[in-house]
Amino acid sequence: MTEYPAGDGAKGAELLRRLRELLGADRVAAAPEELLTYAYDGSGQDYPPAAVVFPQSSAEIAAILRLAGASQTPVIPRGAGTGMCGGALAVQGGIILALARLNRIIAIDPDNQIAVVQPGVITADLQAEVARHGLYYPPDPASRAFCTLGGNVACGAGGPAAVKYGVTRDYVLGLEAVLASGEIIRTGVRTAKGVVGYDLTRLLVGSEGTLAVISEITLRLIPLPPAKSTLLLLCPDLARATALVSAILRRLTPSTLEYLDRTALALVADRLPADLRTAPAAALLLLEFAGDEAEIAAQGRRLEEFIATQPGVILRRAASPAEAEQLWAARRAISPAAFQLRPHKSSDDVVVPRSRIPELVAATEELAAATGLPIFTFGHAGDGNIHVNIMLDRENDGERRAAAAAREAIQRRVLELGGTLSGEHGVGISKAGAIAAEVEPAALELMRKLKKVFDPANILNPGKIFPPA
Repeated sequence: MTEYPAGDGAKGAELLRRLRELLGADRVAAAPEELLTYAYDGSGQDYPPAAVVFPQSSAEIAAILRLAGASQTPVIPRGAGTGMCGGALAVQGGIILALARLNRIIAIDPDNQIAVVQPGVITADLQAEVARHGLYYPPDPASRAFCTLGGNVACGAGGPAAVKYGVTRDYVLGLEAVLASGEIIRTGVRTAKGVVGYDLTRLLVGSEGTLAVISEITLRLIPLPPAKSTLLLLCPDLARATALVSAILRRLTPSTLEYLDRTALALVADRLPADLRTAPAAALLLLEFAGDEAEIAAQGRRLEEFIATQPGVILRRAASPAEAEQLWAARRAISPAAFQLRPHKSSDDVVVPRSRIPELVAATEELAAATGLPIFTFGHAGDGNIHVNIMLDRENDGERRAAAAAREAIQRRVLELGGTLSGEHGVGISKAGAIAAEVEPAALELMRKLKKVFDPANILNPGKIFPPA
């Protein structure tokens, strides 16, 4: 563990002194036990920083970056630490810039259907607040109850509703961001259209804190759907379940279409309604229709008519809003429940064309059989975003090698199927070594040049996205 934010002890001590002078001693943490709290994220990896600072305004972020830049100290922006790829870890030491105190909903404009928020606002809190105005913010990561909007924007988060409504980037109209130099810029617009200059907003969305620190977000909202209906399909085999995805979407427009294989179902069986816990199913599709009552009823009838032509597939409707929430709570619990199988997990949020999902799932089944490791799949089948989870014990050399080989094989298969290695979690450090397999050299070099333009000294979240040297 580094004792000071900078490599040189005297410079580090001076930087700590100046940070405390800027923010106050209570907003600069450097004690070992405090640093350990910010050493990890959802990836399960551990990199203690040298200090943690808690700004409360964009001006303070700018001042921190100017101080860090003068001593070439890394600065790592961090929201709630729920990221799955190590994007908020201090892999090269330095300062964690904890943004949780920038947590105000600055404005909700019902007439123009926009919200202006700070990056530390919890996603579910915004959804609840805008609902009181008859509005809806659709992106809904599984961690929405505690993840932050700044983290969602930085990683390009998605969620189950993406199949109908899109992902985070589709709702970001504009940003306030702080550059590595300490300059504060505003990008984008507060209007439905705007094409003046380069689209810096889209560039910053998904940049994982490597280009700038997001300090304010202007979001597009839509009218709150007046009604919704939750249904599930119990399928006798994996191939049938995954093939049904494209077939359903050729006929209907669900707001969500989630997929769980047999292992994922077993992991959360105790959270399901009692009559589903022992249901003979190899896979489950969880659907939701949203809109007005007539639209939902019509879509439900069309689904029933289609499923009647599918022998062995059982359709069931959630009996009440409470049961629907129980089903969604079980879906959100899959990832943490996976550690019942093994103490460690290698997880990828790959995306393939919907019609190729059966081939991807078949490949994971073959690898599970070949390696003897539990490998299971679930996720946002409606947009082809499948979470592939390889469970292992990293203390077992054989399992660790087998898991690494299986992950490489899955990533290769995803690219062969015309897919991408990340749909919503980002790259961070977990996928940095694989990015060159997907992004051609000229494009990757252009990305490096953009990084250097924004951050010449490479102080903003260094070590992320790009392949290790």
